Amino acid sequence: MKQVIKNPILTGFNPDPSIIRVGNDYFIATSTFEWFPGVQIHHSKDLVNWRLIGHVLTKKSQLDMTGMDNSEGVYAPTLSYSNGKFWLCFSNVHACRGGNWMATPCYLVTADNIEGPWSEPIAIGSYGFDPSMFHDDDGKKYILNMIWDGRAQTNFFGGIVLQEFDPTSNQLIGKPKNIFKGTELGCTEGPQILKKDGYYYLVTAEGGTARDHAVTVCRSKKIWGPYEVHPDNPILTSRFQEHAPLARAGHGFFVDTQHGEWYLTHLCSRRIPNPEGYQFIPKYDNGYSILGRETAIQKVHWQNNWPYVTTGKTPVLKVEAPNLPPCPWPKTIGIDNFTDTKLSLEYQTLNQPFDNSWGSLSEKPGKLRLKGRHYLSSRYQQSLIARRFKSFYATAETKLEFSPETPLEMAGLCAYYARNGYYFLKLSASDDGKTEIQIVGNINDNYIEFTSPTTINPNEGVWMRLDLKKQWYHFSYSLDGIQWHTIGEPLNSTPLSDEGGPDIFRFTGSFAALFVADISGQLKHADFDYFSYQDNEKTQS
Repeated sequence: MKQVIKNPILTGFNPDPSIIRVGNDYFIATSTFEWFPGVQIHHSKDLVNWRLIGHVLTKKSQLDMTGMDNSEGVYAPTLSYSNGKFWLCFSNVHACRGGNWMATPCYLVTADNIEGPWSEPIAIGSYGFDPSMFHDDDGKKYILNMIWDGRAQTNFFGGIVLQEFDPTSNQLIGKPKNIFKGTELGCTEGPQILKKDGYYYLVTAEGGTARDHAVTVCRSKKIWGPYEVHPDNPILTSRFQEHAPLARAGHGFFVDTQHGEWYLTHLCSRRIPNPEGYQFIPKYDNGYSILGRETAIQKVHWQNNWPYVTTGKTPVLKVEAPNLPPCPWPKTIGIDNFTDTKLSLEYQTLNQPFDNSWGSLSEKPGKLRLKGRHYLSSRYQQSLIARRFKSFYATAETKLEFSPETPLEMAGLCAYYARNGYYFLKLSASDDGKTEIQIVGNINDNYIEFTSPTTINPNEGVWMRLDLKKQWYHFSYSLDGIQWHTIGEPLNSTPLSDEGGPDIFRFTGSFAALFVADISGQLKHADFDYFSYQDNEKTQS
């Protein structure tokens, strides 16, 4: 039976896919924003089955995000392969709030192996975010970028700039040129170039990364232009398709198979509604992306030297797979007992690397030890490890050993989107030292106690469970691992979404997280016996 690609191919927070093929292998790089390590890399051999194989930016010398706010950090990396090595461009965006101008330093790293190690970064300008590299067949290399123009009053996107890059000196050379001002869709970003049959195809993301997002294509016989826009532009979008199962479609690029079949990867989101009358978050008629922006793929054909999505402009859930042998990967184990000497690839931390100053897998073998630092609202030292929610129905669970003595010491299990968007099942202590359990949270800078503190007597530790059931998060706990107690009412999932914030600068996704804080600065530690995660989508009707 012929294979079918089921979208999204990368579920959960995996936006801005940059795809390449090297021989029989396909790789996709995706954005990670304030999460460390930076840039996820997924691998496939058939475009159907994908696996996470690593990250690009694994050291602070490669990616310094100290003090980064929600949805700052690594924007839209672009992956390429030339001269026997991998090249990746990325931007480390600072200060996307509080003024018209943004700090957008852009960098290039290289590696002989896709799994690393990757080089130290090379600066490639700061015109705007979303840089990419194009390797021409005459040996020349070019850097593309969007221009962020802080003088503008509404649309800050100033077009696409192109400049030659010298790989010997690792420097930009010559003068930059604005080669494309964009179309009426606006918000022209994410530029990448494909060369095919004598044409340079400039592919951009337009319309902004919300409901009007789109993939725009234009072409020229010369790399410096002028570029003509596709006669049926945009070639992919979900705008005006309010019931499309894959919304916000845009930011795409092309890849061809070994047999000459063509595909387009793009970001998308799957939205859910908000309960009627719910407070604290903006009303958004088009739904809420609680899993963040994900990665999908569509089949493409060429007509009159222009690319077209074979099934039409609106992205579809099921796509004809290429003529390639099936290559499913072994299923990953759903429970981590922390017996390894390093963290699993699935985990990410906020702003900085996991290291022995605040976390350890060896101080108490078989357990993850986190040493408490700042609270969840901090932009600096959060002792937190997290993994993406990849399904609308999922369960995360842990066992916690922790002996708090004051209210300043706390640990537990979180549903986390941002420092002002989370729910926290917290184990702490009262003023008189009694151990208490409670759900607290922050919704758009509103600190909320969702339950009153409940005194408990944890002899062997506390088991904690978080169930996501699409519209609602449910917390429960156990004192013996057998009998579970529901705590609090179901908590609305939509505030923990791209659209659930007070502004447009929310670009990530929801995570299940283990967290420890010690506001006193004494680094009180907690030990976690395991962290399990299970997608339950198939059990739902």
